[in-house]
Amino acid sequence: MTLIDTHTHLYLPEFDSDLPLAISRAVNQGVKYMFLPNIDLESVEPMLKVCSQFPETCFPMIGMHPTSVKENYKAELEAILNHFEAGQYIAIGEIGIDLYWDKTHIAEQIEAFRYQLDFALKYDLPVVIHCRDSFQSIMDVLKDYKNKPLTGVFHAFSGPKEQADLIIKQGFKLGIGGVLTYKNAKLKDVLAQVPLEHIVLETDSPYLTPVPKRGERNESAYVSFVCQKLAEINEKTMEEVAEITTNNALNLFKLKTA
Repeated sequence: MTLIDTHTHLYLPEFDSDLPLAISRAVNQGVKYMFLPNIDLESVEPMLKVCSQFPETCFPMIGMHPTSVKENYKAELEAILNHFEAGQYIAIGEIGIDLYWDKTHIAEQIEAFRYQLDFALKYDLPVVIHCRDSFQSIMDVLKDYKNKPLTGVFHAFSGPKEQADLIIKQGFKLGIGGVLTYKNAKLKDVLAQVPLEHIVLETDSPYLTPVPKRGERNESAYVSFVCQKLAEINEKTMEEVAEITTNNALNLFKLKTA
């Protein structure tokens, strides 16, 4: 069984004490690849360091997280994208709009989002979209890209079926993580109606830890619990779910297996 964690922040301080062990545990669970989204300028170097230490398993993205967008975002975004090197990065992410914490910089968030979508199109890369309390705002932006070859993932999807349908129609995958395993999660009912061909698996570690590890730090090995829950919902084996979702990720991120 081969799994891919399409969204994990292994470069954060939460992994300083046991990163090699965390990666080893993931590999032992069948997690062949781990994709690392960027957050801001300060996270670029730590992220690239992890990917250079574990080049067979860890692959970087480049981008500016919406909560990092402030008045001076243009200078920081330019500095982030100055690190771009075609072929090194597998996606532009994580990018998007976040209106949960603060709506002060919504105009700047939209501008930064558009800029990075254009950047992704220029280099033919998928995008990984952070969407929190901002679904309509993001879809309003994506309307302008409906006739362009833009693809990607809506990271940490937990919305209703109507949103899932719109995302799929736009040509995007649903990034599904630990929320699926939570006792009262309505996501289980939604995904029972969504074909597996539209889903990729993720952890968002160290956050959003799945059951039965909830309350602990999340790590890439725990993507297996997400796979297990998805298998239950679809009345399939974990191996079947792993094969479909892994192929989805490999195709979307244009990775060829050895």
